[in-house]
Amino acid sequence: MRAVPAGFVIPNFGSPESHATTAAREATADGAGAAYGGPRKLALICSKGNLDMAYPGLILGNAAAGEGVEVHMFFTFWGLDIVNKKTNKNLKFTMLGNTAMHMAELGYLRAGLEHRSMPQVLGQLPGMTAMATKMMKKQMADLDIPDVPEFLDLLSAAGVHMYACRLSFDMMKMIEADLHPGVQGVISAADFIEISANAQTIFI
Repeated sequence: MRAVPAGFVIPNFGSPESHATTAAREATADGAGAAYGGPRKLALICSKGNLDMAYPGLILGNAAAGEGVEVHMFFTFWGLDIVNKKTNKNLKFTMLGNTAMHMAELGYLRAGLEHRSMPQVLGQLPGMTAMATKMMKKQMADLDIPDVPEFLDLLSAAGVHMYACRLSFDMMKMIEADLHPGVQGVISAADFIEISANAQTIFI
């Protein structure tokens, strides 16, 4: 263990047990009662339509459903492409604007390259988006992760509740036949706020 520099004061944050005791004390103070202990509920708001932004919501929803959590997913703006049968088979992954993109395979050329971000200028070259998308889909397939339409089938079979945003639906001139069969309806943001009452909410 490294020595603490002279003059450096380590803050005392207390032990995890003391935090739990403090939280319990605060919860019961002034008659507030114990912390909420009802059925677990998760609300996922999916607002991005890129391939790399589709999977986080799908994976979280699937994991939560597997743990017995009541899951509600709201697809809004470009996230509506995830449940649109005309687009969800062809979601793209682009390097542009993605400064975190790096390739594990480059580590075979020289150690450390796998952690280097890919130059943004490469994303402007013709065919780079198609190549990056193909590469990501292959990595997913190698890990036995289903493609987006199949993932939606799994979520629907697991009892996950999926909804399309009314505003985005109308803005994109969609019809209900465009939606994946697992989508239970086209609802407003206010409707989803009511549905997701007392839920842990994650915006993606």
